[in-house]
Amino acid sequence: MLDRSDILETLAMIDQQHLDIRTITMGISLRDCADPSLKRCGEKIYEKICRRADKLVETGRAIELEYGIPIVNKRISVTPVALVAESCEGGNVADLARALDRAAAECGVNFIGGYSALVHKGATPGDLRLIDSIPEALSDTELVCSSVNVATTRAGINMDAVARMGRIVKETAARTADRDGLGCAKLVVFANAVEDNPFMAGAFHGVGEADCVINVGVSGPGVVYHALKEVRGEPFDLVAETVKRTAFRVTRMGQMVARAASERLGVPFGVVDLSLAPTPAVGDSVARILEEMGLEVCGTHGTTAALALLNDAVKKGGVMASSHVGGLSGAFIPVSEDEGMIAAAERGTLALDKLEAMTCVCSVGLDMIAVPGDTPAETISAIIADEAAIGVVNHKTTAVRLIPAPGKTVGDRVEFGGLLGSAPVMPVHPESAAAFVARGGRIPAPMQSLKN
Repeated sequence: MLDRSDILETLAMIDQQHLDIRTITMGISLRDCADPSLKRCGEKIYEKICRRADKLVETGRAIELEYGIPIVNKRISVTPVALVAESCEGGNVADLARALDRAAAECGVNFIGGYSALVHKGATPGDLRLIDSIPEALSDTELVCSSVNVATTRAGINMDAVARMGRIVKETAARTADRDGLGCAKLVVFANAVEDNPFMAGAFHGVGEADCVINVGVSGPGVVYHALKEVRGEPFDLVAETVKRTAFRVTRMGQMVARAASERLGVPFGVVDLSLAPTPAVGDSVARILEEMGLEVCGTHGTTAALALLNDAVKKGGVMASSHVGGLSGAFIPVSEDEGMIAAAERGTLALDKLEAMTCVCSVGLDMIAVPGDTPAETISAIIADEAAIGVVNHKTTAVRLIPAPGKTVGDRVEFGGLLGSAPVMPVHPESAAAFVARGGRIPAPMQSLKN
């Protein structure tokens, strides 16, 4: 039984090592909000979210005060809106994003995710309507996040969707050019997307979930970094054990908060996602963990091996601490949100190709990376295809969140503020992949998909 004594062990972590509950995310099904009238659908969406999540922020703050645990974000995820909007006849689908935005503002949450479509094997007219509305939706709202799943190990890679998403990313950047392409920071392109991810921008409430659930995301790069200082120079066996023990303690804290939120809100507990999600704050960096293992700079030779050890040990420690570990659980490597990654990128040690190699062993993929504003849509699509291939072949979730920063070139910097941070604009290969992307069709599923 988890009680307050489980938390007392972590007070030093909270006070000195940036440990926090990164998010309490309430997942809400909108399947019962479908309606032939788009206006009525929007009204139903707004009403249900406000009814279900009206106490979410209040409850989170009460738990913070009671246990002394910072809960940085309170968020909502919803059923992929493309599924809900499929039956709407006419109208502008972006109006549903505006309904989500109003509901999120009314509830007081930081973000709402789920303006999403699942098109890994093909797309319906409703899917395409939503995808084409993403630039407008993300430029005209403040709190809405969007994602599109373009590939799975089971289905292969939908290259028509990949090509389309390259254009959507470019248009989204153009529509938010006055904010360094901020809209793209709220847009993720997935392979093998999971249904219980509490982290933005890729969160959505899966169709296999209950009507409403509570998922918690815990993050502790600073805690792991501090723990590894105690085993400096020791063999990797001890490094892995140290990370596992630390992940165990952090996950127990997350489970306790999740249970408390679940009971007080009268909503089922879903999962604890133990993901080392960094922030721009010094001392809260995944890159610095890898450097503490012995690398001079993150991105040099050995980085992928170090990240593989870290990701595996985090998962093993978390699974021992909770019977419901889910989401993505592992290590994130978002460049703009990690001061160590930013420093390595500015030094030139950490390049896009090395980041791609690292995504083979981390929790997600190419995340919060700024590239020149004149990068062609086809190049962005090709980067998405490369990352999707890594996910499909390795049976893991991968994602791309690129920001083609309008008017910026290599060496410039984009500034988003808050947890989104800032990032140097990184180079991409100038050689064209346009003819490759233009082929369209579907890259077939690999042999790994044949498991029945």
